[in-house]
Amino acid sequence: LKDKKERYKRQEFIVEGYHLVEEAYKKQFLKTIFTTDNSVKINVESYFVTKDIIKKLSSTMTPQGIIGVCKMKESADIIGNHYLLLDNVSDPGNLGTLIRSSIGFGIDTIILSNDSVDIYNEKVMRSTQGAIFNANILYSDLPSVIERLKEQQVTIVGTSLQSSIDLKEISNLSKYAIVLGNEAKGVRKDILDLTDVNVKIRISEQLESLNVAVAGSIVMYYLNN
Repeated sequence: LKDKKERYKRQEFIVEGYHLVEEAYKKQFLKTIFTTDNSVKINVESYFVTKDIIKKLSSTMTPQGIIGVCKMKESADIIGNHYLLLDNVSDPGNLGTLIRSSIGFGIDTIILSNDSVDIYNEKVMRSTQGAIFNANILYSDLPSVIERLKEQQVTIVGTSLQSSIDLKEISNLSKYAIVLGNEAKGVRKDILDLTDVNVKIRISEQLESLNVAVAGSIVMYYLNN
């Protein structure tokens, strides 16, 4: 299940650590656990194993002693009034942070381009700290999604340093989709051409740019207030 193709073939993925296992169990995704602690009582198929086995299964340097196997989320649909569109976000930590922020700042649906990192990547899972189990997420062709959202009178808010306005100039959007791009290249031009407005965050001249997860979290927070 560390292999993406195998994950999707089996429709299962791995979570590590007590917190993620507990969150998966609460949301009824947890199927099996492997643990070095025989006092753990969770009502799923359980295996008491050695530390060496956990170490072999784990992708962390200091595993907590429990690993869970979960079923994948059912296919999601595009629902709600507030959306986060991610164009080729490739860093697992950034994606995990964005998923976590989206739950805190009123995003109803997250839509990733098909070339974005896999949400079931172990690093993505750890970064979400369980928020992924509350998120409505799907992969799709972003230009097609944008056209569909426009038909529903959703304002498409791109993020770019060029041909953009200050984020603070936007207010009172009841329906919006925030578009964030690749860590190195930003949002693709063909997608920026489809946006209704592009925004930028004013920062100190001493700093060239913000991390995409930080920038995205700021935009989500601002539009949610």
